[in-house]
Amino acid sequence: MAGARPFTIDISDETLSRIRERVAAYRWFPAPDVGGPWQFGMATDVMKDIQAYWLERYDWRAMEARLNAWPHFKAEVGGLDLHFLHIVGEAEGKRPLLLTHGWPGSFYEFYEAIGPLAYPSQHGGKAEDAFDLVIPSLPGYAFSGKPTAPLGQRKTAELFDALMRDVLGYETYLAQGGDWGGLVTSWLGFDQAAGHGGGCRAIHLNMIGFRPTPATPQSETEKQWMAQSQAAMQAEGAYFMQQATKPQTLAMALMDSPVGTAAWILEKFHGWSDLTDGDLFSVYSKDQLLTNVMLYLVNDAIATSVWYYAALFMEGGVALPEGQRVEVPTGFANYPGEEIYTPPPRSWCERAYNITWWSDMAKGGHFAAMEVPDLFVEDVRAWARSLD
Repeated sequence: MAGARPFTIDISDETLSRIRERVAAYRWFPAPDVGGPWQFGMATDVMKDIQAYWLERYDWRAMEARLNAWPHFKAEVGGLDLHFLHIVGEAEGKRPLLLTHGWPGSFYEFYEAIGPLAYPSQHGGKAEDAFDLVIPSLPGYAFSGKPTAPLGQRKTAELFDALMRDVLGYETYLAQGGDWGGLVTSWLGFDQAAGHGGGCRAIHLNMIGFRPTPATPQSETEKQWMAQSQAAMQAEGAYFMQQATKPQTLAMALMDSPVGTAAWILEKFHGWSDLTDGDLFSVYSKDQLLTNVMLYLVNDAIATSVWYYAALFMEGGVALPEGQRVEVPTGFANYPGEEIYTPPPRSWCERAYNITWWSDMAKGGHFAAMEVPDLFVEDVRAWARSLD
């Protein structure tokens, strides 16, 4: 691997003590859960429970050891240090798959899927379904370098293509993503397609990023979807506008408050996950939720993570040039718990992507790989088989 350096997560005791002190010192305020515990955002009693667990039972060192169980690396790409996991499993270098997370997630979202994707024969699958996995942290997230100005999804795709080809030596590769990872992956399929200057030969999404141009509904189903999406963003999209227009104001508050950062993130895990069969803690463990939060805290990454929203508009948004679409084979997994970013009808998607694989999933939401790793793995394997 040209220029890749092994990396071990090793957070200083001083940093951990500082975070713990801030968590313990949080000053609670009168906040009754009027109208229901999640009616006005983060549920007070749930956050108090999280705080108590954080202080009394959460063990970062144990989770740090688990994070380090898979190989981590860093490499300078385009003047920025990128952090990534690289797992060469039973595919033995022959079937690379790039997995990209979004906000408020992290590379940790994919941890339950790593073993089955890289070593399927050890997890009830077949060795021929194995992938080499590359799982980066987005620029400004977790242990990747912090850009000096907002850096967006299209530029990230360029950096990740260089990581795959120039650093790791893969001529071509497959790519998967949701949330911002879905848009990065879409740009990989559009700008960095194999045969057009890049190495991406097919993509799989669990969130649609691009809009066709013109973005005009062409059926009653599409009109209904657009109305529903606009209503959902009106009700739930305030965070998006804040992070896209005034990220620095938010960053100044969150950088000083681990509890505030946790509340900002965990409210989205509650609102965006499929909770039809339970509650937040039946889908995720407290250790999972807090470890994901800690990956924003231990490296002071929350500020640069919210910059990523402003960068979307600085790069021009999500509308493709008129008459153009992503032409690489595109798979899509439609998770029923994705209620805020409800997927468009297939007819709409096909004007922006060359849809060759479409799965209506049984359950799962926005954080599919973390929520329902077995279903996520099964669909990614089947999609990849369809390309062979």
